[in-house]
Formats: sequence, C-alpha cells, structure tokens
Amino acid sequence: MRETERKYEAPGGTALPDLAGLPGVTAVAGPEELRLEAVYYDTEDLRLARAGLTLRRRTGGDDAGWHLKLPVGVDTREEVRLPLGRAAKRPPKELASLVQVHARGNELSPVARIRTTRHRWQLVDAKGELLAEVVEDLVSGQAVADGSTADSWREIEVELGDRGDTALLDRVEARLSEAGIRRSTSSAKLTRLLADRLSPPAPAPVRGTSAADVVLAYVREQAEALRHQDPRVRRGEDDAVHQLRVATRRMRSALQAFGAVVERDRTRALTDELKWLAGVLGDARDLEVLRDRFENAVAELDPELVLGPVRAQLTRHFAPLEAAAHEASVAALDSARYFALLDAVDALLADPPVTPLGRGKAGKVLPELVAKTHRRLAKRVAEATDDTGLHEARKAAKRLRYSVEVAEPAFGKRAKKYRRQVKDVQTLLGEHQDSVVARPVLRELGAKAHLDGENGFTFGLLHGLEDGLARRVEDRFAVVWRGVGKPKLS
Repeated sequence: MRETERKYEAPGGTALPDLAGLPGVTAVAGPEELRLEAVYYDTEDLRLARAGLTLRRRTGGDDAGWHLKLPVGVDTREEVRLPLGRAAKRPPKELASLVQVHARGNELSPVARIRTTRHRWQLVDAKGELLAEVVEDLVSGQAVADGSTADSWREIEVELGDRGDTALLDRVEARLSEAGIRRSTSSAKLTRLLADRLSPPAPAPVRGTSAADVVLAYVREQAEALRHQDPRVRRGEDDAVHQLRVATRRMRSALQAFGAVVERDRTRALTDELKWLAGVLGDARDLEVLRDRFENAVAELDPELVLGPVRAQLTRHFAPLEAAAHEASVAALDSARYFALLDAVDALLADPPVTPLGRGKAGKVLPELVAKTHRRLAKRVAEATDDTGLHEARKAAKRLRYSVEVAEPAFGKRAKKYRRQVKDVQTLLGEHQDSVVARPVLRELGAKAHLDGENGFTFGLLHGLEDGLARRVEDRFAVVWRGVGKPKLS
C-alpha cells in the first residue's frame, strides 16, 4: 500500500487546533487513544535509515505486524506489511530481501525501540469516507546499541485517506502553522531518535556545465533507478525486470560512450559487471516479451485459425521458464557479485575519475563524442548483411540513443528530436530481432504440440507471420536509416 503523510514538530505549549470546518470536511471523529510499540531493524551502520527506509515490528493498534516503508516521492512511501508471526529476532525473509540493494548482505538487527501513545482524529466527508487521519504522538525511544537514555518528544502526523488529496494536506498544514506547529526535519521517528549517528544528508549535486557534470548526472539517475527497481524485481512486479535492465544498460552505455570524459580504464571492470547483470536479467525479460508477443498475436487471429488449446500450450511452455528465470534473477540480486557491483557504483559517484577533457564545457566536448557513437552505428549498418549484422546495428543504435539522452539536458530540443529519430531505428531493428528470436520458439511449440497429439497449425501460422514481418522490416529499414543523418546537437 502507499501512504502519503506529513510530519510536524509540536513544541511544548502548542495545542492541536480545531480542524473542523476545512473545505470538504464534514466531521472530525475522535480522539481515539492507541498504545504502540515498535522495534526497528537496520544494519549496524544504519544503511536503511540513511537511504530513507524503515523496517519495524510493531505491536498494538490496528496495523500490528512487520512494516517496511520504501520512499517513492515527496511525502509518499510504499508500505509493505506482513503479519507479526512468531519470529521477533529477525525480520521475515520476504522483507529482508527487499532491502538488500542497501543492506548488501549485512545483518539486520534491532537498532531502536520506540513506544508511542497516540491520539487519532479522522477527517471524513459527507458520505463518511475517510479524507485524512491526524494523530498526536507522545513518543519515547531508546537506541538498542548503546542503551542510551530514552529520548521523548511530541509530534503530529497527517496521513491522507483513500478520498483525500494533497490540497487537503495543504489546508491542514496551514491550520497547524497558525497554531505554531511546523514541518518536521525528520522523515521518521527513527531518524530523529538516531540523528546523532546519522550524518546530514549530502546536498543534491548541482547540475554543472562541464561534460563530466552532465555525464555523471545521468549515471546518478540510473543508479537511483536501479535502487528503485531492485525491490520491484524481487516482488515480481510488472515491467520491473525491464526497467532494471534498462537502467543497467543506460549506465553501461554512458560509461562506454563517454570514456574520454570519465576515465574508461577506471570504469571497465564496472561496465563488465553491468553487462553481466543485464545478461542475467535478459533471460527473464526475453521470456516476458515472447509470451506477450505470442498471446497478442493469437488474440489478433481469426478464431477459426486458432486450432487446439493454443493459450494453454503457451502457459505450459512459459510458466515454468519464467518462474526459473525470476528465481535466477533474484539469486543474482542476492549475490556477493551484485553487492560488489553496487559498491563500485557508489565508489564511482563518490570519487569519479574525471579526465581533463571531462572538465571542459559540455557544449564543446559532448557533440564529438556523440558523433563518434554515430560513426560506430553507421559502420554496423554498412556491415549488416544478415540477422546477426542487424542485431549488432540495433545494439549500436541503442548506444547512440543513450548517448544523445545523456547530452540532452545540455542541448535541449534539437537533441530530443534526434534521440527520437534514433529510437525509431532502434525500435524497428528491435522488431526484427524479436522476430528472429520468436521463430525457433514457435517451431519448438509447433513440434511439441504435434508430439503431444495436439494441433500445431497455429504455431506454424505465427511462424510464417513472423517471417513476413522480418522481411518487411528489412525493406523499411533502409528508408528509416536514411532519415536519421549525422547528429547536429549544437
């Protein structure tokens, strides 16, 4: 579930204002008193808290259980819940897995115990639907590691209900502000309690104008995307494998294409590992693409041409393969090799090996490096005389597209337009490659249907359609490629 909430500091002597009469609020129910106790788990060096995550085991109240909160955006976090269960010393494996992109194999153990006496009010509309909850918490907390004396404070939380919106949050905040209650500087109770052990968050990097500034900003965005998609892959969420793989390949392409800006010899080992990760994820992604492709193709056929239990055959073929691929992907994400890759990304961004050329102005340095990537693509296109050659051209087109994407913040609309043209080439060649990969699988499905005493006609028909699609792509490709031309960013 997702929660959108804001936290406020309530200094001594301030009273919670009357929240009745706010636009849209028909009634204020409460207060209801709750007594809550939570034990928070983290690594010894508080990696979760530093990343804005909290993992706790809460008792009391109407949401007792294990809670993992993952940051999503401003004021919004995704909360994953599991029942309390019997185990209290270690978090459930399902939740521990979701934080490994930060914990990286380090033990998760109790770091704090927080007790809360909560008074809760509910803001409801004319239909009795919940718009928001406002709680006043009297908090006492104690760090587990050093057994320090408990710290106590008072805070206010406002959380949107199913029918609320951010405009209501703003109106409540204005009412609280009039009473002298201000936004908290801590995003969670745990970060306030352990503030002395948490270094202040690093300021957001300023988008500079040097070539290295532009390239590293892009790499940083992909690193953030990787951290965001990791738990989604582990949970098997839709499109997560694809998005994690894209972030991995974008980062690799940027480091390869701009090796004259961020020293290539210092990033070669990392790009090799990024290639490994993309390869592992590729198995799961390829199966996902093929299954969707075949299911959509069957749905578009005249029903009279769908002979036999075609959809059931597709399920029988893909389900075990996709399950095994997902298991392999998660195993890779739990490996020491992956954790070392993440450490290498962090080290690169903390101390990037910028070259003298990289310190030059982006507007002067980047166009030639993008042009070099274009020349590489042109060479691959000239050499593309078969399926393998077209696949190599596709990969080169993807690198050019990502290179332009890196430079886009520095060059604006012209770069954006060119990137879209290159994407058209990549997409067209992607259709061709998908067809190349699909045909042997369709032949296998048709042969298996025959051996099982079922009808393989539909798979043969799809094979023919795929072959025809590939031929049409090859005919069209020359026209599309001529329309791209050399990059003119500045």
